[in-house]
Amino acid sequence: MNWQKWTYERQYRRGAPRWDTGVTPPEVVEVFEGEDPPSGRALDLGCGTGTNVLYLARHGFEVVGVDFSPLAIERARAKLAGVPGVTVLEGDVTKLSSLGIEGPFDFVLDIGCFHGLQRRRRDPYAREVSRVAGPSALFMVFAWGRRGLSGLTTGVTRREMGERFAPDFELFRVLPGTQPKGAAWYYLRRR
Repeated sequence: MNWQKWTYERQYRRGAPRWDTGVTPPEVVEVFEGEDPPSGRALDLGCGTGTNVLYLARHGFEVVGVDFSPLAIERARAKLAGVPGVTVLEGDVTKLSSLGIEGPFDFVLDIGCFHGLQRRRRDPYAREVSRVAGPSALFMVFAWGRRGLSGLTTGVTRREMGERFAPDFELFRVLPGTQPKGAAWYYLRRR
């Protein structure tokens, strides 16, 4: 087990990690309770204990969640027991095809996963997201910036988000986050 996975497992063993708030972020709620919400199939990358998988399922989506933490997936499966149309898988978000995950997905969500990937793993992640995202799919990413980071993340910039996912996605909105400094929501649309 690598040090990053060990750190996440340790936090889950201790209880509720600080990132596992049990609340779907208002930025996501705004999309689904606003005008013309997406519908169809959704993919939650770094799904943790399944909070957002449950939210999306309650909004009519067939949802697949992926996380590398066995403890998070165990808790997600318990939380989602009996909820129709959901699947949660333990695995690597840069190797979705090895998990049998096929598109198309109409909505892809990443809250705090991409920014923690090592740089060498970011292109495989982008290729996999591009492979499974359907035409005009909405891809929302919450990521930390590069300033003020802990040892667990490398952060992202607006430029990287636009370039890393081009030409398959268009970055059409960036909404600055409040914590930590430099964090933002990135809204991308599949071309």
